Amino acid sequence: MSAGVVTGRARDAEIPEEGVGMRELLEPYRAGRLELANRVAMAPMTRGRADDLTGVPSPHAATYYRQRAGAGLLITEGVYVNALAKGGPGIPGLATDAQARGWREVTDAVHAEGGTVFAQLWHVGRMTHPLTLPDGELPVAPSAVAIEGKQIFTRDGLLGHVTPRELTAGEIAQTVRDFASAARRAIEAGLDGVEIHGANGYLIQQFIADNTNLRTDEYGGSVTGRLRFATEVVEAVVTEVGADRVGLRISPDNAENQLAEADARTTYRALVDALDPLGLAYLHVLENGAYGAIADLRTRWSGTLVANTNGPTPSSPGAGAQLVRDGHADVVALGRLFMTNPDLPARLANGTPLAGPPTENLYGGGAEGYIDYPAATDDPKVPAVA
Repeated sequence: MSAGVVTGRARDAEIPEEGVGMRELLEPYRAGRLELANRVAMAPMTRGRADDLTGVPSPHAATYYRQRAGAGLLITEGVYVNALAKGGPGIPGLATDAQARGWREVTDAVHAEGGTVFAQLWHVGRMTHPLTLPDGELPVAPSAVAIEGKQIFTRDGLLGHVTPRELTAGEIAQTVRDFASAARRAIEAGLDGVEIHGANGYLIQQFIADNTNLRTDEYGGSVTGRLRFATEVVEAVVTEVGADRVGLRISPDNAENQLAEADARTTYRALVDALDPLGLAYLHVLENGAYGAIADLRTRWSGTLVANTNGPTPSSPGAGAQLVRDGHADVVALGRLFMTNPDLPARLANGTPLAGPPTENLYGGGAEGYIDYPAATDDPKVPAVA
């Protein structure tokens, strides 16, 4: 999630691969419970349009996800698992029955189009603010380590980060249970599965990283200790809903949100080795650092691997197709291009020009910039990315 709202509309950018060499991405994919119409996933993207008081998804959310149901796999925006997990205004939850009922409208709409949708379960840890949390509570984290020199978006605008408080052992255990409970609500709401958000500098990765986890108990210190929270969350969710309904997203060596991982290769190899025997639905690897995590972890992961790259320009469909050709990925997650190209797989199949990624209304607001981007069949004159 980014702070603030970007101005402008859709940006034109050079994507020379559209309609060329897309065969690998457009083939169906079958593995376990996953039965995907193609190998293109819509990456999870914060949109900030839920009711801020209740955490119930926006009335427009069902339309937004239905429009994009042509993706082989839809992964929802991050959804908070308890009240302290919420990262900012307009974030939806799966912590209450009312929130789950709101997601039922989304799943019904996606399934009516033949789509598959997983909810991303999210706890932001220190990446929030007392104005966002109930009763002005402090954010929680593995250790009381603040983000310095940066601001976070709140209902009162951009404000400085505060120092979080360290979770107690009892609170860690409760948070693990909250992930499992949110997963159960997701399945009861008709979602096909859940993706646990262990990436991008949020709570699970805060436990993994050396500089944000200064604990000396069983959840800190060694690689095994720093991985304990991640493995306990995954195991609890698997116990609750079944391994074939559970994915995990990681972003090794990702310095986002002031994280430092001194030996990401060793750390994430250990994590993958510990989780591979569980038979998860997939491992979602976001590569955004010096460590070539996708290729390296592919050799250790026996199940489905979803690959995503992240940077100042949107992930390229052509580069994603190459990852599949090279055997490094089974499915490729694309993000920003799905905002402005709701029928992205169809455009790739037909060689239809792509609209550039959005530059306004990314977070918050109503229908504008959310559900008003047309499919190519509705608007054949959509500006090409040229």
